[in-house]
Amino acid sequence: MKNLFIVRHAKSSWEAPLRDFDRPLTQSGIKDAHLVSDEAKKSLPKSFVIWSSNAKRASETALIFAQNVLYPIDNILFREDLYTFDERDLQDVIQSCPDEIDNLILFGHNEAITNFVNTFGTVYIDNVPTSGFIAISFENTSWKSIKKGVTKATIFPRDLR
Repeated sequence: MKNLFIVRHAKSSWEAPLRDFDRPLTQSGIKDAHLVSDEAKKSLPKSFVIWSSNAKRASETALIFAQNVLYPIDNILFREDLYTFDERDLQDVIQSCPDEIDNLILFGHNEAITNFVNTFGTVYIDNVPTSGFIAISFENTSWKSIKKGVTKATIFPRDLR
């Protein structure tokens, strides 16, 4: 069985004249990332691997989660190919995961995330919000062969406030 935990980055700032890639989290985004990660740790297995987009807002979100779930920050794999908004590219990254990893947490971006969870999960989500967390389990032994999984959990900041 393969378990995917996918997280959309927390709310980011548009205030400074920065490239999209360099936008940092807002204070409310930081608060929401803490809120969701505290709740999400109840859904996580004992061992997992964290991959994150290397964009500032995604990497900052991953760092907050890692600290709250006691995952070594040095073990986070920051990937350029997770800075994508296309679900096919996201699917390619997920399917490249080594099969010895059973539990993968990904931090990335919309539209890729919403489209991916609607294609591969069993719960339709109109729009995965910032800091949104979705858990999907696949009855597969290989990431390359994942098809339709079962959505096991959705945790959104609005449901925790």
